[in-house]
Amino acid sequence: MKKYTTIVLLLLFSLVAQAQQKGTVLIKNGTVLTITNGTLEATDVLIKDGIISKIGKGLNAPKGARTIDATGMYVMPGIIDAHSHIALDAVNEATSPVTAEVWTGDAINPMDVSIYRALAGGVTISHALHGSANAIGGESETIKHRYGTVDPDVLRMKEAPRTIKFALGENPTRVHGGGSGIVPRTRMGVEAVFRSSFSEAREYMKKWDDYNVNKNKKGFKGTAPQYDLRLETLADILRGEIIVHCHSYRADEIYMLMQVFKDFGIKKLVFQHVNEGFKVAPELAEFGAMASVFSDWWAYKFEVYYSTAYNATILHKNGVVTSINSDSGELIRHLYHEAAKTQKYGGLSDNDALSMITINPAKQLGIESRVGSIEEGKDGDIAIFKNHPLSIYTIPMMTIVDGVVEFDRENDADDMRIYADPKETIDVTLHETGHAGDRCMQDAEFLFHE
Repeated sequence: MKKYTTIVLLLLFSLVAQAQQKGTVLIKNGTVLTITNGTLEATDVLIKDGIISKIGKGLNAPKGARTIDATGMYVMPGIIDAHSHIALDAVNEATSPVTAEVWTGDAINPMDVSIYRALAGGVTISHALHGSANAIGGESETIKHRYGTVDPDVLRMKEAPRTIKFALGENPTRVHGGGSGIVPRTRMGVEAVFRSSFSEAREYMKKWDDYNVNKNKKGFKGTAPQYDLRLETLADILRGEIIVHCHSYRADEIYMLMQVFKDFGIKKLVFQHVNEGFKVAPELAEFGAMASVFSDWWAYKFEVYYSTAYNATILHKNGVVTSINSDSGELIRHLYHEAAKTQKYGGLSDNDALSMITINPAKQLGIESRVGSIEEGKDGDIAIFKNHPLSIYTIPMMTIVDGVVEFDRENDADDMRIYADPKETIDVTLHETGHAGDRCMQDAEFLFHE
């Protein structure tokens, strides 16, 4: 018994240690691309206990700290992907046009090797979004790429605000109208789902507000309204407690959702994909909506037929906070190349291009006070590149999360999956008594037909 107790305690200690893992590391003599404070040549960055402690020249490493020589290399903030589905065992709860009660945080898979592959491209944070099958989908999760754990809680970025996925266009109309014969079957049906859902949530809020105002009054005999997680989540959107990220393509629908949100007083809105955002860029800026776009993906289905590789630049120059995302377990590995395309298509500066994969997605996720730039007091999330990150010749060399080196091109093993090593010789041990305890086919009749 004592032996098993010790094993359990060791396992619990291991999980606690994983949850508290913060590193101390000194990066020496790199070209530091701060994003918010210009480029600093031959500069050191000290990360202490997971937080950027000092930025300057000639810094000394604390006792026991790792020192990384970044001479001739570029040091930038960890890349952030505002639209991703990696590290999820489930993406779409496609059973209803509205599924605000579900949460991708319940489906995090920390053993997904895509996390490590993203780290190999300098990506330290991704937004694990619900899919686009529903007009109103589920809440999503912002995760840090703390690869190596088997505990989903370790991946959660607990400082991040709540987010939720909405969708416009053919995805919800195909899944529900086309697949099940229910609203929405048309684009006007999608708008009707939004308006009816928020109207119901507003009534739900009023019932709870009235109850909370009166419940402590003398003589009050009313009962609490029935709790409904779906309506509670929608009410939190109305309260401004959740950031909406909406799958979108066509300009008319983008404009439609902004009008719906104005009618219900909702202000926190990020459009995803936004392929025709360039057509309504001034309107997006006036509303205060943000845009997370592909660099040059379009025409992969009919409603995405009309777009341009200048989309990101046009949105940016109209004052829209714009990011470039992957929506792909493969593209996430080279978002720095996707950002560089804004220089070919629009001539953006190095800093503006890099902002689209660092500070801008941080703003869209509500985490810009923690990450997205190299500043003292922010999280120690860093990517180190050989050659400039926007160069076609760049090579990601090292990725650091909370001061812990999670990717090291020169020293990592060939196979970094958190599964059995495919080259390992596995000792398969069977009970000597055979399978007497396995009775799954007991008393079954076997019928053979010639």
